[in-house]
Amino acid sequence: MRLKDIREESELKQFTVSKRLGVSRGTYSLWELELDPIPIKRLNDFCNIFNCSIDYALGFTNTKNYKHNRKEININLSSIRLREARKAYKMTQEVLSKKLTMNRSLISKYESGHTIISTTFLTEYSKLFSLSSDYLLGKIDEKIKIKIPSILIYK
Repeated sequence: MRLKDIREESELKQFTVSKRLGVSRGTYSLWELELDPIPIKRLNDFCNIFNCSIDYALGFTNTKNYKHNRKEININLSSIRLREARKAYKMTQEVLSKKLTMNRSLISKYESGHTIISTTFLTEYSKLFSLSSDYLLGKIDEKIKIKIPSILIYK
């Protein structure tokens, strides 16, 4: 994740960014150090502050921003895209849950729009299906394939 690089590029202190995000500096520091996962809504806020894509912040692309990038996550569109990605690989929720070592009911909640996907699982979905996180979240409409280093690809 590139939170620290993005912040330092803008010459801002952790305290300043944490204040803008409405969290303590300690909480923000844990996200930057990747000791705690940043909640997806906070990651979206971070990306909006720094005018960068979620894919860029996660290190999936060197393209800082996409054309026609929406500011907000569209949970309804996200739920559809998560389901479509899984079905394109002819996977059941059960198979996906085993592959990602997560509860099948959580996948169902993500795919039905009852729960917004966590940053951790969004990252795993993007890696598994080689799809842009911004696309999966409904922030962009272009279905962008991301290139994942082979050591990170699921077998």
